[in-house]
Amino acid sequence: MAQDVLCEVHNCIYWSNGNKCSADTIYVVSHKGKQASSTEETDCKTFRPEA
Repeated sequence: MAQDVLCEVHNCIYWSNGNKCSADTIYVVSHKGKQASSTEETDCKTFRPEA
């Protein structure tokens, strides 16, 4: 399992210095059911915008 999760979305509440994700868990989904063929077919559902 990955020790570091990188994120470049600076307006996410889980974004930390060094482009690190500080969320306890990460939830990624596919637009096409249980399989994806490319990065563009996925979304990070963990994202929460800063207030």
